[in-house]
Parts: sequence; C-alpha cells; structure tokens
Amino acid sequence: MTLALCPGSFDPPTNGHVDIVERAARHFDRVIVAVLRNPDKKPLLEVEERVKLLEAVLGHVPGVEVDSFEGLLVDLAKRRAADVIVKGLRSTSDMGYELQMAHINASLLPEADTLFIAASPRWSFLSSSMVKEVARYGGDVSGFVPPPVAAALARHLTADADKV
Repeated sequence: MTLALCPGSFDPPTNGHVDIVERAARHFDRVIVAVLRNPDKKPLLEVEERVKLLEAVLGHVPGVEVDSFEGLLVDLAKRRAADVIVKGLRSTSDMGYELQMAHINASLLPEADTLFIAASPRWSFLSSSMVKEVARYGGDVSGFVPPPVAAALARHLTADADKV
C-alpha cells in the first residue's frame, strides 16, 4: 500500500491544489494532504480552517486524508510512513526551489522519493497569493477556488474590512 504526502500551506486552497491531489490519488493508495503550520508567517486562514476547507473540497476523492504539521516534512513522512512526497509544479521557477527542497529531503530521508506533477495548463498561472490579492480588491475568485473557499475568503476579507 503506497502512501503519498502532498504538503503545502494551502492559504487558501485553490483549484490547482485540488487538481494535483486528485491526480496524485489516481496513482497512490492513500494521499495525505499535509497543511503546514508555519509560525514565521501570518496566514489569512488559520490552519484548522484550511484543513476543514480541504476536507470539504476533497471529500469526493477516495483515499485522501487531510492533516496538519509543523516542523520538517521528513519528520511527518517518518511518522506517517510515507513512501512518496508529491509536489505540484507550475513553472520553471517553481522547479528550482522544489528541486532544492527535494534534495534536502532526500538527504534527510533517503527512503522517501519526491515526485513532481506538472500543473494542468488550466491552473499553471494560479497561486494562493494571487487569489488573495484578487479577493482583497474585491475581484471574483470563483473561477480559481472551490465555492467553500470563495465563501471563506469573502468572510475573512469582509471581517478585515470591518476592522478598518
């Protein structure tokens, strides 16, 4: 039984993230979507909300579980006995960073390989930061994120605007 980890910040989850997880799930028995809790960053959505949103938008995909973690990805991979780390790539600029991370992870945990899945052309331009930027300025993000995520963004950004 093969277990793959799909790690990321998912702040917010996008249609591109959903696409990568759906495609990974076709190749592995189980996929854990691992939401990074990074104490050095101030996310728009708290980790618990990102986990709930991912569970909602990935509930239709058999074998997918959503979890969160803090610290090194390889420590989570060891704890969960993951065989593979799956990363999505949108562009050549992603490749440089992701390859460096794959090499570091391989040196720390040689038994877990990193596999890259190229983003679907439809989503290759999409990033969580761009979605947040569009949403902050009142743009329509419904074509970029699943409906529950669009609703969460609207709630958060409306609440932030009310504080000003």
